[in-house]
Amino acid sequence: MTRLHVVAMSVWTFGLLQAVPLQAQSSSESGSSIFSTYCATCHGTSAKGDGPLASSLTRRPADLTQIAKQNGGTFPSERVAQTIDGRTPVKGHGGGEMPVWGDAFAKSTADSTSPEEKIRRLVRHIESIQQK
Repeated sequence: MTRLHVVAMSVWTFGLLQAVPLQAQSSSESGSSIFSTYCATCHGTSAKGDGPLASSLTRRPADLTQIAKQNGGTFPSERVAQTIDGRTPVKGHGGGEMPVWGDAFAKSTADSTSPEEKIRRLVRHIESIQQK
């Protein structure tokens, strides 16, 4: 197993371990709380790519506040959803370092929110934090 695989597995496991207590919350979990549970470990609470595990990755996590700016001022909701889902390969996304949240959300039985709805909420949250 390569260092990349070990780091990816560690990040994914850490994210899932952090998620367990919050998944038992109601199905009205907000995009912000989903982000805090699943994404902040790598992307940071500010979503700028400076989470506690960021330095252990081979590629720095993306600054999620700059997505619209990097796309001519338009937020690419569908592409962001596919990236989060992870089951649809997104060219240039950095291989397997980011967990496949679509699969992780689908396996979660502690929460009645569908994986697609969690991803929609997460995408809306990320869109809401875009900097001009």
